[in-house]
Amino acid sequence: MPELQRLRADHAPAVLAFERENRAYFAGFINDRGDDFFTRYDERHRALMAEQDAGVCAFHVLVADDGAVLGRFNLYDLEDGTAALGYRVAQEAAGRGVATASVREICRLAVDRYGLRRLRAAASDANIPSQRVLLKAGFVSVGPAEPSELGGKTGTWYERDLTDLPGASEGGTSGQG
Repeated sequence: MPELQRLRADHAPAVLAFERENRAYFAGFINDRGDDFFTRYDERHRALMAEQDAGVCAFHVLVADDGAVLGRFNLYDLEDGTAALGYRVAQEAAGRGVATASVREICRLAVDRYGLRRLRAAASDANIPSQRVLLKAGFVSVGPAEPSELGGKTGTWYERDLTDLPGASEGGTSGQG
């Protein structure tokens, strides 16, 4: 059974493999990360770990039983009880409810581990599967996303009020987990 884990330094090889294996698939929905992302991934991963250690972001990977990464679920810009959510799921796992279940789990973690009350996520107009995931996970459309916010693509911002989740009434925990 896949497990959502907080990103660690030793995840780097599996995350890089995930990104390489799904590069063309992801490019169908979002802008390609470019060759530099892949050639300098070790440096990028260290930078992500530093951001996470500083408490401004919280990165998670969905790990299969064999250690392969099936998805990434990230909280960015944690501030004043809010954060932005970004995620991507491997082509092999798409369409099986993995993204929806993991977004629901990240919402629970947002409350329990990070003390958040609201999440925001943007999806391009072309990314119908991502829009469906957000709606199934309790997000609601709140308005258009500027092309500059989505790599040149038009789209929509969604928000999820987390105060209805268990633990939210206590405000979750304030630690970085």
